[in-house]
Amino acid sequence: MENTRRKSANLTLDAGLIEESRALGINLSRAAEEGIARALKAEKERRWREENAGAIEASNRYVEQYGIPLARHRKF
Repeated sequence: MENTRRKSANLTLDAGLIEESRALGINLSRAAEEGIARALKAEKERRWREENAGAIEASNRYVEQYGIPLARHRKF
């Protein structure tokens, strides 16, 4: 995130969180940015799982029925 372009944004936050963050020396912008990045990652992962659920289920059914492809070549 350090080498990314930055842009100002207005956020409405709980006053208690702001006061406590300032008292503890937490950079609100960085903390918000990190939290948003985590939320974005989680949502992208959730959507990927949702969009690919059919393929994952089909793959699992295949393995259940026929076993792991090329399993005979495994060394472990």
